[in-house]
Amino acid sequence: MADQPMEVQIGASGRLVIPPELRQQLALKPGDRLVARVENGRLVFEKAESIKQRLKQRFAHLKGQGIIDELIAERRSAAQEES
Repeated sequence: MADQPMEVQIGASGRLVIPPELRQQLALKPGDRLVARVENGRLVFEKAESIKQRLKQRFAHLKGQGIIDELIAERRSAAQEES
């Protein structure tokens, strides 16, 4: 069943139902958040947590190099001021 194409249909209200086999394969649960984007003419859905992990890995080499720490401090300060 892995990587097996499946046809899905968009409902009248624009809803898309992900078949149970795909949900199980991707460990998708009710309430999971997905990010949708168009990539090379394809509609791609990805778990928000997967994106966060990929970005952390991609930029891990920058941690502790000053500018990242400064940006984090600025974001935290701005968030506190908004509260």
